Amino acid sequence: MTDEFDAHRPYLHAVAYRILGSHADADDAVQEAWLRLARTGSEGIDDLRGWLTTVTSRICLDTLRVRGRRGEEPLELLVGSLSDDADPEREAMLAESVGLALYVVMDALTPAERVSFVLHDVFDVPFDAIAGVLGRSTAATKMLASRARSRVRLGRPSAADQAAARQVIDAFLAAGRGDVAALLTVLAPDIELRAAGTLIRGATAVATQATTFARPDAVVHPALIDGVPGVLVTVGGRPVTVMAFTVTGGVVTRISTLTDPARLAQIVPSWVA
Repeated sequence: MTDEFDAHRPYLHAVAYRILGSHADADDAVQEAWLRLARTGSEGIDDLRGWLTTVTSRICLDTLRVRGRRGEEPLELLVGSLSDDADPEREAMLAESVGLALYVVMDALTPAERVSFVLHDVFDVPFDAIAGVLGRSTAATKMLASRARSRVRLGRPSAADQAAARQVIDAFLAAGRGDVAALLTVLAPDIELRAAGTLIRGATAVATQATTFARPDAVVHPALIDGVPGVLVTVGGRPVTVMAFTVTGGVVTRISTLTDPARLAQIVPSWVA
């Protein structure tokens, strides 16, 4: 049974990661799926892959619901990389269909929308099977996936939107060199800044925090993060911070940062525009 499970482990991790947006959370979900299989045994399970997909997806659904109640969101969801296990061609397709969605839209979907969209649109799981995961009818599950798909499509910024966003980001960086009043003009009143596992809300609080990013020895490079305009900050040629921006209506509504040296060294080169 262990060998059979290990054969499905990369697939299950890919499912969990696409739903949860965090490799650590995906690892936990897959481990929990293994524990449940170990407790019940595989006897009587005709389709082990299908059974494990259902169990793993339900675990992910519970995780999303708990995360929503606690107001939590893993940083990887915002600035994560794709799994190293999957086929490169498949990964390229997923980067187009899901990568930007994870960054811009996935956190705005309900847990049920998110699960139905990922399982069907990414992994081709039939709607009747997804309905069993969600405890909904097949028709309701199709509606959830359709609604999520529409949000994902609407969340893709056009070239013009990216150019406009870049202008706002440039203004943000210029103002962030110490002019708090100017900085406030490009921040939404309810802006959120996610940094080092913490969440800061409100234009004044974010503006105050943002001025601390301005170091005299820092060099700011334009970057694309999952297709979304952002910046890479280096000091002495070494990457120290990645900042990803969400711009809506001409103001910054969200900023997320990544500062972990190991992750920066691994994934920054693919982001620099």
